[in-house]
Amino acid sequence: MIRMSLLPPLDRTAYREGVKAMTPLAAAVAVWGVVTGVAMVNAGLTIPAALLMTFTVFAGSAQLAVMPLLATGAPLPIVWVTALLVNLRFVIFAAASRRSFMHLPWPQRLLASYLNGDLGFALFSRRFASADQHGNPEQWGYFYGVAFVNWGVWQAGSVVGFLIGGLMPSDWGFELAAYLALMAVLIPMVQRFPAVAGIISTAAVAVLAVGLPLRLGLLLAVLVGVTVALVGEALRDRRLSRLSRV
Repeated sequence: MIRMSLLPPLDRTAYREGVKAMTPLAAAVAVWGVVTGVAMVNAGLTIPAALLMTFTVFAGSAQLAVMPLLATGAPLPIVWVTALLVNLRFVIFAAASRRSFMHLPWPQRLLASYLNGDLGFALFSRRFASADQHGNPEQWGYFYGVAFVNWGVWQAGSVVGFLIGGLMPSDWGFELAAYLALMAVLIPMVQRFPAVAGIISTAAVAVLAVGLPLRLGLLLAVLVGVTVALVGEALRDRRLSRLSRV
């Protein structure tokens, strides 16, 4: 009987590169994990329930979004829809990187989709933005080097947050610190005009649509921002191609 591994063939050098790329960002991920863990316990979840949620959901924004709903006893369908809407950005991430994973067996694709996070996607996309070939051990090695560090640090931070719980006063501003830490990580990655345009449009729509129910404003902001960035990239590539023929 042939047993299928959950991991595709990994290039060890690329794996170490992924670990090295993600390590400087571990502090921001850890702070965000601690904040999320504290919020979950303070919202009334028991530590076993919080552990189950963080290991299965593995999405801080969705966890924070559904905490007020769970605390107030909202119907589960509302909780599920809210988490789904907040996490729809991962559909965009998966579609953008599908060429590197589409030929893998479904168990391997399932694990990769579970581990795919915001920072991991940003690093992976930047590393292989100009790649001519997709779906090889180098890309898989880099992806899992990033993903395993991200997952491990996040879970460790969440567990610390569960354990200290109410020991951290809310007026200390740890949630704001987590946002600022993640912003400090993401801003240096924005190096081209299409990305800047996408971020500005996302922020503008998010502010204008903040009053929409079920956090639909977040979904709308993500869709608008991605569309602006993709259109900007297409126009930029067309302009560069035209210049190269002159």
